[in-house]
Amino acid sequence: MKLQQLIVNDHNQETILSTSDSFHANNTSFVLAFGERKFLEKAKPYNKLRSLFPNGDIIICSTSGQIANTHLIENNLVATAVALEKTKIKTIQVDIQLQTDIHFLGNKIKTELLDNDLKSILILSEGSLINGTELINELILQTGENIPIFGGLAGDEYNFEKTIVGLNSDASTGKIVAIGFYGQHIHFGFASEGGWTDFGPEREVTKSDKNVLYKIGDRFALDLYKEYLGKYADELPGSSLYFPLSMKENDKPQVVRTILSIDENNKSMTFSGNIPEGSKIRLMKGNFDKLIDASFQAALQIKEANQQLPQLALLVSCVGRKIVLDNRIEEEIEAVKEVFGHDLLVCGFYSYGEISPTLDKVACELHNQTMTITTLYES
Repeated sequence: MKLQQLIVNDHNQETILSTSDSFHANNTSFVLAFGERKFLEKAKPYNKLRSLFPNGDIIICSTSGQIANTHLIENNLVATAVALEKTKIKTIQVDIQLQTDIHFLGNKIKTELLDNDLKSILILSEGSLINGTELINELILQTGENIPIFGGLAGDEYNFEKTIVGLNSDASTGKIVAIGFYGQHIHFGFASEGGWTDFGPEREVTKSDKNVLYKIGDRFALDLYKEYLGKYADELPGSSLYFPLSMKENDKPQVVRTILSIDENNKSMTFSGNIPEGSKIRLMKGNFDKLIDASFQAALQIKEANQQLPQLALLVSCVGRKIVLDNRIEEEIEAVKEVFGHDLLVCGFYSYGEISPTLDKVACELHNQTMTITTLYES
């Protein structure tokens, strides 16, 4: 595996940040390009990237901030080119505005990506129209829960207006891109940690519809949530990123859910993933040191489970963590490098949802407010 990482500004001028020895642009397998939605719409960087990497698949995804090694990059595109030496890939794209049935994506993955030597799937999905839980459930269904799946939902800074993704074109709304990795030479490590602290009593969801929460116990959801938020209630929905919910459903692992929007008329809240009736929820709050330590612990899990050091790490962290950590945000990226060492190349973005396998579930889970790490190397 050979790697190159560069920055492209809004005038489509590039600056190379890192290059592997003997990296050749013509041998690029794929490029992961991350930038803010408004930047991508203005700069339209696809043609520039295609001129730099004429043969690789180019995936462009909008974000709430880009990660390049140990730094948060804003108002520039971060592109990471990967030249795989012993591994083949396949890419697909679906437009959920044209194909609104999520089963269309599942069937496309099943017919075009599934193969005996499929090792893993990377998903980069638009993040404003999709129900993340339905996306994950479809992926698990079509892969038989046998293929680890990682990636995330695109971001839109703190705007929550629209997100854009593109495969071999400039990014646009409604797109979901999947990359399949094939063969025995590619190896992955996965971990996801939050570091948030529960507070307040555990309560039961008594009325919901998929990802829309109406009632908690005998209270309207929005009323109860505002009561706990106090002075932050006037800043909803943005302030909800400071106070996500933990959710426990039956015997499934606890997950975190972030609020995308609120409805004052129905006193309801819409989340990035489903909140089933009967599930138990609690409010959460962030602590700087615990959030940063969670990134360290996620990296440590991967290092302890793999004997060989990885060559590349994809970090998908939540926009909520970025807001809470503020000017300490780079510390959670530095924590990952501290574990793996400075030879590791890091790329990634701040998202509206993270996708990663869990320790007790092979395929994947939708996470919110986590630092999710995927490492790659070729043997």
